[in-house]
Amino acid sequence: MTNREPGEAGIFGQNPQSSQLGEQHFPARCASQNAPKVVERNSCDMKASDAAAQNPPVWHNRDHRAKSRIALEALSICATPAILVVCTLTNADQTALLSLVVVLASLGVFFAAYESSAPRLRDIMPTVVLAALAAAGRILFAPIPDFKPVSAIAIIAGVVFGRKSGFMVGALAALASNFFFGQGPWTPWQMYAWGLVGYGAGLLAAIPAKAPKPIGENGLVEFRGEQSLRREPLVEKHAVIIYIYGFVSCLMYGFILNAWSILSFYHAQASGLAGVLLVYAAALPFDVTHGIATVVFLAALYAPWRRKLKRIKSKYGME
Repeated sequence: MTNREPGEAGIFGQNPQSSQLGEQHFPARCASQNAPKVVERNSCDMKASDAAAQNPPVWHNRDHRAKSRIALEALSICATPAILVVCTLTNADQTALLSLVVVLASLGVFFAAYESSAPRLRDIMPTVVLAALAAAGRILFAPIPDFKPVSAIAIIAGVVFGRKSGFMVGALAALASNFFFGQGPWTPWQMYAWGLVGYGAGLLAAIPAKAPKPIGENGLVEFRGEQSLRREPLVEKHAVIIYIYGFVSCLMYGFILNAWSILSFYHAQASGLAGVLLVYAAALPFDVTHGIATVVFLAALYAPWRRKLKRIKSKYGME
């Protein structure tokens, strides 16, 4: 046996106590070596958090503004039919003036919302061109009562470019074409009603189809070709929905214009419900003709125009 003092090397040339001490002090040494990096990283995190606190994310403000615009649009949409129904049922005085003020306010809300979104020139041009085509089509088919392509073109604009563009196409087409047919107190109502047709089409196009059922291994969804990251809109999967909406929206257009004519010209509300129903019954053939014409124009224009407009939208980055 060798004479070994405590603290000298052991069997494998290592000092047991020194190894234990090394194990005990190794984390401390590592911590001391990494301390500046930790402090530096923490300081960077604090600076980032301070910057985030001073400059909140932009998307929160955008979401809040978008929700406010949608709420204001919904209020303006509901206000006009509500005032029509209330004035008709109560037979109130000055109904024509009151309803005109409400519809003008609704139009102002939509035009202000479109202007505040700061659209680019490339976003405005398709809306203006489609509105001009709708106005020209209304003038072209003037000899045939209520056989007009305005509703069909407004629906196509709403499906491809969204609810705001759909509303603007319908409203501007009514305003521009009435320079030929004649401006009057009916112009704001036609602008509102045709704009509402395009607006509803934009809302309908925003509804996604049902997600595909999970198949394959581990419940994963299998796609042919590229994997689809966005759900297909319902109207692209079932085009017949657009034709049904086209016919129903024309009946809605007729309901609004007939209600305005009852309040402003016929004053049929004074005769009670029978007088109101008589006006709607007399206007029903014209409203049905308008609906059939819209379906015919959609059958001829919807598929080719939607394909070309979506290609333009993708090419010029109007997503």
